[in-house]
Amino acid sequence: MYGSEQGWRDVDGYSTVWFARAVGAGGSVTTLEVDERCAEVARANFVAAGVADRVELLPGPAAESAREVGVEPFDVVFTDADKPDDPVCLEAALRLSRPGTVIVADDVVRDGAVVDAGSADARVQGSRALIEALGRDERVVAATASQTVGVKGWDGFALAVVR
Repeated sequence: MYGSEQGWRDVDGYSTVWFARAVGAGGSVTTLEVDERCAEVARANFVAAGVADRVELLPGPAAESAREVGVEPFDVVFTDADKPDDPVCLEAALRLSRPGTVIVADDVVRDGAVVDAGSADARVQGSRALIEALGRDERVVAATASQTVGVKGWDGFALAVVR
C-alpha cells in the first residue's frame, strides 16, 4: 500500500494525480491504462486525491488508446508503459505533440542494464530502443536520460522536447 494515509488503495494513478494537481482546476489530464484492475484502483485514487473531475482514463493498450485521444496536441506526455512497447509509445507521443511538447519516459535505466547491448531482457531492450530512437529522431531536441536515486533500481527517465 502506498499513500494509504491519503486514502489511496495502491500506487496506481500516482503520477496522474501529481499531473492533475499541477494543471489545476482549469486543466485536464488524459491517462491510459492497460490493466482493468489498475484502472479501477487509479479511478478510486483520483477520487481520494480530489482530482477525478480533471482526469480522463482510457482503458486498453496505450498504442491503441492513444488513437482515441482528441486532436489537440499535449503540452506534456509522460509514458510509463510496458517497457517493450516504449518505442511504439514514443511514436504515439510524437503524434500527440506540437513544437515545445515535453516527452518524459519513466523507468528507462533498468538498474543500469540499459547500457548492456547484449541484454536479452525485453524491458531493457525496449528502454534501450527508446533511448536510441530519441537520440536519432530529428523531431526532438535536447533528449537525455538520467538515473534517479531510488530503491527500485530501475528508476530513471528519458526527457525530450519536440521541435
